[in-house]
Amino acid sequence: MIYAFNGTGKTRLSQAFKEFIVSQDKADEEDSGVLTRHKILYYNAFTEDLFVWDNDKYQQGEHQLSIQPNSFTDWILKEQGQEQNVARYFQAYTQQNLTPHFNEDFSAITFSLAAGNDQRIENIKISKGEENNLIWSIFFTLISLVIAERNIAEKSERSTNEFDQLRYIFIDDPVSSLDENHLIQLAVDIAQLIKSSESDIKFIITTHNPLFYNVLYNELGLKNGYILRRLADGYFELENKQGDSNHSFSYHLYLKQLLQEAIEENKIERYHFTLLRNLYEKTACFLDYPKWSELLPDDIYLTRIINFTSHSTLSNEMVPEPSEPEKQIVAFLLNHLVKNYNFYEKEEK
Repeated sequence: MIYAFNGTGKTRLSQAFKEFIVSQDKADEEDSGVLTRHKILYYNAFTEDLFVWDNDKYQQGEHQLSIQPNSFTDWILKEQGQEQNVARYFQAYTQQNLTPHFNEDFSAITFSLAAGNDQRIENIKISKGEENNLIWSIFFTLISLVIAERNIAEKSERSTNEFDQLRYIFIDDPVSSLDENHLIQLAVDIAQLIKSSESDIKFIITTHNPLFYNVLYNELGLKNGYILRRLADGYFELENKQGDSNHSFSYHLYLKQLLQEAIEENKIERYHFTLLRNLYEKTACFLDYPKWSELLPDDIYLTRIINFTSHSTLSNEMVPEPSEPEKQIVAFLLNHLVKNYNFYEKEEK
């Protein structure tokens, strides 16, 4: 389990890991002809690139989501006939009256919406979020089948030997389009699948969502997780996250840690005001304050924070980089929040 802010580099990590497997297995491929894609399955932004809306069909008044030729969807849909399971998962994560329809050669998908009174709206364009859920449903159907195949001890009894060499399944942030209820269900589904696996396949899962991290961490009974951080020099690090705090991943404590490090290293930038405001908002929400600004020592600081965190209405209204006195405001307000609202602090030995 790896947590990271959006834009930190989760997708780059999944690609780097795939390239690592390529480099490690190059000799094996030359000797045995085993493809790297048989050793790692991964869901990320590149998976979504296999699906694209057909603009030519759109010009003809049709909405059709085309599937780029690939062996995985062919195996799931053509060979295994799993389109009903894909539709079932898709409806579970979106709505029951929205139905995908695969064409005869499984190269494209159209969608219909049940409107009541036995009426159905055909050929609709679904949202980007719904599209992402469909792609995830196809991938989840794939890995469910893979785990089931690998759970068959005798290789000769499996319906395919294509995944006999599979070692890793990398899932990069599948929750971007889900509300909390569906997000929790997705985490539970993934956890149940992982726990059902009797093979030595290893899972790597990244997310930007604290709730998804929480549920999956607890469902799996893990003992540690990681935080992916991008450093100022362009390098990355995985910070080991251990202890009981993992039972409830503390996103606000992570914000607090980032602010403290920036203050200690005197590297406060504009975005740290956004982190500070976010920390105040989450603290106010937890303590049931009507407004986060009520936690501030004085209204004068509210203006300063808003100036750095609000989006300008005009493109030429650029907020300058914080001055030294403004950087000191970040340190002052963080200390004010910690000291006055009972944040736990370790005692100096």
